Amino acid sequence: MEYSKFLSELLQDYAGPGLSLVSFGAATLLPFSSEAALMGAIWSGLSPVEAVFWASIGNCAACAFNYSLGYWFGKKIETRISESKTYAGWAERMSRWGYWALGFSFLPFVGDPITVLSGFFRQKFWIFALIVFSLRILRYIVLAYGFGP
Repeated sequence: MEYSKFLSELLQDYAGPGLSLVSFGAATLLPFSSEAALMGAIWSGLSPVEAVFWASIGNCAACAFNYSLGYWFGKKIETRISESKTYAGWAERMSRWGYWALGFSFLPFVGDPITVLSGFFRQKFWIFALIVFSLRILRYIVLAYGFGP
């Protein structure tokens, strides 16, 4: 079954929870747009409030998952790469500018890798969640009410 067809059927068959699953998948580096799913759900009859709620649940959960992956893999490979000049440079940049980088975490293409790097460099999760989740939810609110029916 084609990937986009599967996602469309998931939205049609399961409405809000389907949107949550699609939004989770889209935020874990899969090639799909949660924004398109959000708008498709609204245009298919899901209320903007419900659509924002379900898309936010899935997307924010995926961001936490990405953070966890980065954190887990960071612990596993840091000892192997800690002597690298490249690693030292990135670690220094992330300690200085890492939280500011989270301001770009809602953007397509760069946002999801930022969430993984945040975990890898062990940023405080509560700050990560506050910034990332707020921006993701705000993006959905703007889309749902700015471009919805």
